[in-house]
Amino acid sequence: MSLVDPLGVYGLWLRDVKRFLRTPSQIIGSLTFPLMFLVFLGFGFSGAAIPGLPAGVDYLQYLVPGIMGFTMLLGASFAGLAILSDQDVGFLKEILVAPVSRTSIVLGRIAGGSTTAIVQAVLILALSIPLGFELAGWLSIPLAAVFLVLIAVTFVGFGIALASQFSDSEGFSLIVQFIVFPLFFLSGAIYPISGLPQVVQYIALINPLTYGVDGLRAALVGASTYPVVVDFGALVVSSVVMVSLGAYLFERVEAV
Repeated sequence: MSLVDPLGVYGLWLRDVKRFLRTPSQIIGSLTFPLMFLVFLGFGFSGAAIPGLPAGVDYLQYLVPGIMGFTMLLGASFAGLAILSDQDVGFLKEILVAPVSRTSIVLGRIAGGSTTAIVQAVLILALSIPLGFELAGWLSIPLAAVFLVLIAVTFVGFGIALASQFSDSEGFSLIVQFIVFPLFFLSGAIYPISGLPQVVQYIALINPLTYGVDGLRAALVGASTYPVVVDFGALVVSSVVMVSLGAYLFERVEAV
């Protein structure tokens, strides 16, 4: 058996995408929470003097890339929930005993989870434009797409790694929420991390979402805290680490 089966990867990707598109309630539900943050914070702090904001950037411009990152964090991390759902209905057992390598299964789930997370983030971007968000330029879209992919791969890998350690969806959901919100608040998504205590700033520097949000802000707004190459490099490292960890832990999942 080859290490990676392209047809197996494609099949799992297609299944996840179709399942996502066939459940409008999931799409609406995944957008409601980030959109509430965007509207209430964006308009609530409009015109406010927030220390640390880049010169010439108003709060809505600053906020939108952060909410996109939050949307992807939620969508990608909960991609692991699909594994536990498949386990409950017996589908996971079927694919584990199929002549498809575990690596192909992980890559297929990462591809599917990343696609759906990116779709959610793009919808948030589209909804933010009528609210007053302005792109730095349409040529920035390809760079933003690169960062969206890297954020998605990082956190889908994280979700799969975490799901591999659980046998019930309730416990997984509880732990994910416990992890997701600290990552969100320590990423600079809704306020500059320069205003945080020094120790907390150091913690924020090991958060992959910090570099994802900063990279999106560089691409879409034209302002960032770190050089784009630093954001890109940090996300490449985090995506490789999380995918490798997810693949390693998923190898230990038993077909029961």
